[in-house]
Amino acid sequence: MKLTTAQALVRWLLAQRSETLDGREVPLFPGVFAIFGHGNVLGLGTALEEQRDRMPVWRGHTEQGMALAAVGYAKATQRRQVGVVTSSIGPGALNMVTAAGVAHANRLPVLLLPGDTFVSRAPDPVLQQVEPFHDGTATVNDAFRAVSRYFDRITRPEQLLATLPQVARVLTDPADAGPVTLALPQDVQAEAYDFPEALFEPVTHRLPRPRPDRRALTEAAAALRSARRPLLVLGGGVRYSGAGRRALDFAQRHGIPVTETTAGRTLVPHTHELHAGPLGITGSTSANVLAAAADVVLAVGTRLQDFTTASWTVFSPDVRLVTLNAARFDAVKHGALAVVGDADAGLADLGAQLESWRVDPQWTARAAEERARWDAHVDSLRAAPSEIPSYAQVVGVVNELSEPRDYVMTASGGLPGELIGGWRGSGEVSMDVEYGFSCMGYELSGAWGAAIAHTEGLVTTLLGDGSYLMLNSDLFSAAFAGHPLVAVVCDNDGYAVIARLQQGQGGKPFNNFYADCRTSHASPPRVDFARHAESLGCAVFTATSLDDVRDAYAKARAAAVAESRPAVVVVRTQPSAWTEAGAWWEVGVPEHLSGRPDFDAAKPGQVRYLRQ
Repeated sequence: MKLTTAQALVRWLLAQRSETLDGREVPLFPGVFAIFGHGNVLGLGTALEEQRDRMPVWRGHTEQGMALAAVGYAKATQRRQVGVVTSSIGPGALNMVTAAGVAHANRLPVLLLPGDTFVSRAPDPVLQQVEPFHDGTATVNDAFRAVSRYFDRITRPEQLLATLPQVARVLTDPADAGPVTLALPQDVQAEAYDFPEALFEPVTHRLPRPRPDRRALTEAAAALRSARRPLLVLGGGVRYSGAGRRALDFAQRHGIPVTETTAGRTLVPHTHELHAGPLGITGSTSANVLAAAADVVLAVGTRLQDFTTASWTVFSPDVRLVTLNAARFDAVKHGALAVVGDADAGLADLGAQLESWRVDPQWTARAAEERARWDAHVDSLRAAPSEIPSYAQVVGVVNELSEPRDYVMTASGGLPGELIGGWRGSGEVSMDVEYGFSCMGYELSGAWGAAIAHTEGLVTTLLGDGSYLMLNSDLFSAAFAGHPLVAVVCDNDGYAVIARLQQGQGGKPFNNFYADCRTSHASPPRVDFARHAESLGCAVFTATSLDDVRDAYAKARAAAVAESRPAVVVVRTQPSAWTEAGAWWEVGVPEHLSGRPDFDAAKPGQVRYLRQ
């Protein structure tokens, strides 16, 4: 078939299918987010226009926002579908690098198609071309190499024949899943080639389930049998494998308390007798108490990053770590006994080796006991009298009024700690806390992508005033396209959680709260978030008291669904009320500052084992 490079690429995208975790067949690439410029409008843009009835194209308003929407889409579909994003060269392409970092850190697939400069170099230097003095082959798109799982620059049409199978491999492989970047020089996009028809035959990509090595399983089973106080930690890999039920069956059969990481949050019904709560500094005291006492930890589908492990202080120094992970890269970390394989298949095989082994019932019972204490603490925070609502109270209202199939999100600031630690779910896949990169602005862009994917429930995203000011244009993107969601904007006068960290570690208030920032105004301007959101096409509701929040959120839910557009709740919140999980986080505290005794009290050597 004689096609341009761009036409061939679009036809290949249309031919790729995916099998969901419940066995349905869906498009692997369900749509494209696009902003066109001279680097992609006539090549890829023309090819997409020809297939507009088969391949939905969503217009974004920032390239970063579009790419973050694609990341949110991948998370909401449990990595079984992949968003495609295209931009022109130059600033358009570079705007997507941050989103590539988000996808890479969170192991989420996204396909980025930035335009690139002319391979022929005939018109060099073209508009938006950066000319590296040291390398005539480099362009700005080389910036994607550090944050892509797979990178290629297509300099001849026939190169698609070799690279497209690799693109599909990375995007659908549980061990390698992450961003793929195909840089598309604008002259090559338009060049024609006689492509073999076989390239465009339908292909269905099914989740591979590699089984672990038998010797590794035997060692892992022996480690668990030796345990008196084992703990099961469930991460995002359990979600992407569809292994949530298997994990709970495994825990119940052997009497092992269960905790969740950020990416694994809501896999376990909150009231489950073995649920100890979420782990880490943004988790719960209940899970952290059990983690400190555990002698063997089985971590499934998690890379155990610093927030989950409280910078590796949440576990006993003598703990035996066993990891089950599809990626060997993650499985071997921290001297773990590595079991490499699919979470669902691996837990089945490990359970078979353990047979009827069970933990001491007294240890098993501690999960419910400790979680009950944590629940009582959260209840007291939600019930505390206050003229201005706290984050905990806002999260409590959203939790109370949400339906089982709803989807809740956040990414940065203080809200992740409130959502991870305080949410009480029913065990459905209902939460996305982007805390691999903690990207401000993801809360709105990612919610747009999630709203496109998550059609059986309502998406609610919670964010602070700082995140709102980062990427609010995607409220208009969602409003224009007709995708309902609710955004709860908590205004606390600045970057409050970083101010908390700054002052809590001995620093002075500086450049975080508006009151501590440089300005020439006696009365600095304030953002009217309600009027701004309304101007972007959103239904808007404001709240001052906790009762107002409940009423506004209920109305926002109804308006979003009825009007097929975003609804925004704006509420003033307390700037210094937080839910504490009793864990420690390592940050770079100055070793010595003359005349600053406050820093001495925060030196790592003096606080590292505060949990004891």
